[in-house]
Amino acid sequence: MESQAVSFRVVRDDLAHAVAWVARSLPTKVTQPVLRAMLITADDNGLEFAGFDYEVSTKVRVAAEIGDQGRIAVAGKLIAEIVSNLPNKPVELRVEGSKALLSCGSSRFELPLIPLDDYPQIPALPEVTGTIDPQLFNEAVTQVATAAGKDDTLPMLTGVHMEISGNQVKLAATDRFRLALRTFEWDPVSREVQAKLLVPAKTLLENARSLDTNNPVEIAVGTGEQIGAAGLFGIHTDSRETTARMLDADFPNIQPLLPKTHTSIASVEIAPLQEAIRRVSLVTERNAQIRMQFSDGELILSAGGMDSGHAEERLPCAFSGKDELVIAFNPGYLRDGLGVVNTSRVVFGFTEPSRPAILVPEPAELPEADADGTFPTPETEFTYLLMPVRLPG
Repeated sequence: MESQAVSFRVVRDDLAHAVAWVARSLPTKVTQPVLRAMLITADDNGLEFAGFDYEVSTKVRVAAEIGDQGRIAVAGKLIAEIVSNLPNKPVELRVEGSKALLSCGSSRFELPLIPLDDYPQIPALPEVTGTIDPQLFNEAVTQVATAAGKDDTLPMLTGVHMEISGNQVKLAATDRFRLALRTFEWDPVSREVQAKLLVPAKTLLENARSLDTNNPVEIAVGTGEQIGAAGLFGIHTDSRETTARMLDADFPNIQPLLPKTHTSIASVEIAPLQEAIRRVSLVTERNAQIRMQFSDGELILSAGGMDSGHAEERLPCAFSGKDELVIAFNPGYLRDGLGVVNTSRVVFGFTEPSRPAILVPEPAELPEADADGTFPTPETEFTYLLMPVRLPG
């Protein structure tokens, strides 16, 4: 692919949004310099901006006045930074020799063109599998991705597991210390669709958060027997499309980890609890642990170490159980979970201090104890399971 004598004129804000969106997915450090490139294609349909680093591809289209059609490539992050600082006037670009000349008002920039000979083929978007409301997609992905691992030596834990069964979707992620699970409904192209996919959590979260639309989001992983066959997870909305290479790993079986019943439950208001955790954890050594003592009507938070002092705070809580309960958690993981429970109060479910606890949004009615004194897990679309930290002594 040779660079061509491209020229165009475009509205500054349209250009700024397009190049910023593509540039955020481009790698900062690259083994192949060509992967820093942003492809710019000028044709009858306006402008297309694209990037690809073998893992993630992005494409976006904007309307523009096209002078000369063709395709060029320039350093992606650089052009995004330049355009974000331009005055709010039309932007013109034309190619002269081996440079792209960019002008806006009284500003002039020369950008070296990147040869396209070694640029990899950008993958095509798989066939659309179904659609989902953008706000729901953002909420669900944000809730689950918070629990995904960040250790690349354990790739199966760095992804969000997506299980599709007809119009039901179940998202899950875990880093071994916590687990997040969210279920929701979507609109599949076929009610027969069945798939299990493992999508990089970081890429999925970035895409969900960057959705700038009120229109349904198309999820594209193929149809029929071709679902997942390309190994690509595609998202298409309005004028944007992106693909991410799915993880080739087996997500762990999480069902045995989820308790069906609990020996005690507690309901606490989230905002004051978050503030109390933030204050009390100031004396935790290396984010070590925060102690929670639940009793009828009261939760006592405490933390401290030999050299860092001691902190304690009391909060009202609704607690049901045979005995008071003392359990400890990593304060960062606890705050993460509380931050994605989208109700004003959270319900904790406990079995014993050494076993995982669950955090779920407070339902309209708290479950009552069964005949044996245990509490069933509330019906919920979102569950955050958290491993406790061993208490000293």
